[in-house]
Amino acid sequence: MLKFASRLAVALFAVSLCAASAFAAYPERPITLIVPWGAGGGTDATARIIGSLLEKELGQPVNVVNRTGGSGVVGHAAIAQGTPDGYNIGLATVEIGMMHWQGLTDLTGASYTPIGLVNFDPAGVQVAADSPYKSVNELVAAIKASPGKLKASGTAQGGIWHLAIAGMLRDLKVDPASVPWVPSGGAAPGLLDLVAGGVQIAPVSLPEARAMIDAGKVRSLAVMADRPAGLYPNVPTLKAATGSNWTMAAWRGIAAPKNLPPEARDKLSAAIRKIVASKDYTDFMAQRGYGVIYAGPEEFGKFMAKSDADLGATMKAVGIVK
Repeated sequence: MLKFASRLAVALFAVSLCAASAFAAYPERPITLIVPWGAGGGTDATARIIGSLLEKELGQPVNVVNRTGGSGVVGHAAIAQGTPDGYNIGLATVEIGMMHWQGLTDLTGASYTPIGLVNFDPAGVQVAADSPYKSVNELVAAIKASPGKLKASGTAQGGIWHLAIAGMLRDLKVDPASVPWVPSGGAAPGLLDLVAGGVQIAPVSLPEARAMIDAGKVRSLAVMADRPAGLYPNVPTLKAATGSNWTMAAWRGIAAPKNLPPEARDKLSAAIRKIVASKDYTDFMAQRGYGVIYAGPEEFGKFMAKSDADLGATMKAVGIVK
């Protein structure tokens, strides 16, 4: 009996070693990286550079798959509903803190295992180059003096840049409805409307406004961030310009389905941390004017929760919560 027990213990120990070795070998097959938005955009470009660098770090192919539709719901749902084994991950975006407030889905940042925040592009306050407003304070004074006169554009109704200016006004004790929002298909048409005089404000990100700023057609008055943007370090933060602590940005981060095993999470997060600090990644992002930031799993989870709360409060203020 003792001999049998001894053999059984040895066998069980050997099995446990094999199991541990098998998982320690993660990843052993290709990884799928889901993008909730279409090919060719900033989210797609960011996912593809991360995918290519992740292949080098982990030694396995990383297949970038665009899953579009439902204003981001389809792709974000595909990330959340994947098998939590480390082979199904995705690039979550700021919209995960907006969609559930609009009644589009029950998903929130808490529906995922956060891996790492990799990008942060703050909203700016852009006016036309020939605008009479030289500072945000002058602009806000004009809004207060003539509510409804100055219009803004840069995304769909209730989109990230609409919430950016609504939140800014709300934080400055100005009724967000004082600046009517003109829906557009994105930053590019919103900026064209700004230059043409159809609207007077385009609160889009600095990378999106870069071409117009560099061409001398648009002027940025402030950036809604804690520190000046590397792209235009002379553009003041909103806090420096007005005293407001309001910040708003489009962000992107790697996430996986909930209940991801710690071993897979740790290996992925270590790889993402190394990638974000790499010259290949920082050069790629800098060439496009995209902001580089890193937050590990715990910090990224807290970041998503705060983003969700801020977005919800602003959406309630402008009456688009369902």
